[in-house]
Amino acid sequence: MLNFNPPLLNSASPWATTKDELQALYDCPYTGALTVRTSLLDGFDHDDTIHQYAFLTDHDILSTSADKSIRNTQNCIGHVSSLNTLGYSPIGLVLYLRMVEQIFRSDEMRVQRMKAFIVSVTGRAEDIVECYNYIRIMKSASGARILLEANLSCPNIAGKPPPAYSKTGLLEYLEALNPELNPTMYDIRTVEVGIKTPPYTHQGQFDDLISALSEATTLGFGCPISFITATNTLGNCLVLDSAQSSMPPVLSSANGTGIGGLAGAALHPLALGNVHTIRRMLDSHENLRHISIIGVGGVSDGAGFRRMRDVGAEAIAVGTAFGCGGISVFQKIHEESSCLK
Repeated sequence: MLNFNPPLLNSASPWATTKDELQALYDCPYTGALTVRTSLLDGFDHDDTIHQYAFLTDHDILSTSADKSIRNTQNCIGHVSSLNTLGYSPIGLVLYLRMVEQIFRSDEMRVQRMKAFIVSVTGRAEDIVECYNYIRIMKSASGARILLEANLSCPNIAGKPPPAYSKTGLLEYLEALNPELNPTMYDIRTVEVGIKTPPYTHQGQFDDLISALSEATTLGFGCPISFITATNTLGNCLVLDSAQSSMPPVLSSANGTGIGGLAGAALHPLALGNVHTIRRMLDSHENLRHISIIGVGGVSDGAGFRRMRDVGAEAIAVGTAFGCGGISVFQKIHEESSCLK
């Protein structure tokens, strides 16, 4: 069990990149945990000219990361979607762990000491193991509750399809995290480990996920996963700027197409379906029932929060609504969801 109180947090996103942004999430009384933007061991080669995001409604482009001047946060009160061509954080893991330690130790009054830090990381299977060992050391030294989220689902990295779309790809990571199969891996019980999955669209993909997790339970130590974050953005999406006669893509991207990952309100029905299906399938396997789900995708109000809870999410993470509306969105969701009980 994750036992976040309240069961509300941010998802890994560009709005959880800097220490100031992480500090604000830590200080917020309406988050029970915070997620650090997905990082690599050495940081990602971010380029503002090709790694971008935009906030969208059904009828309008509210703003883009390249042109924040047209941003209208009043429109973010409603149901907003986003598109991004981002990669990962330009900040590497070790620097993020220093930030986590500084934020935790600065809480001298111990006001938020029960709040968890989810450190989202990605890379090759051996990189995730190295990340785990760094996090294990920091967790032991600081006393903070630090969880590792292995992001196996970003759709925007050219030549690197999300490994969580295949059983083979998933098993490579699950086996690497098994101490009995990997001598460089220490006791997995020291740090809670989760995986972030892409939005699945057909039953075969769900079957591969559950099959990989089930197979991992038979490999000596057992399945190393304690939670699943579902879902990441939906890849291969495109938004055109109809305000211009040539209708160019709203965003730039590494390959020049402007195609990226869709999130927010437009993703919400698919995210609900993913959480519902994964929860049902986990519960049908006795050795996987312990795995919790963090539901992500299009939650911007109390009703969305309750929908995610109703389909089986133990905790709910917010990305697009947080990016567009700011830190106050967590109070809004918390208070509205409490009124719906």
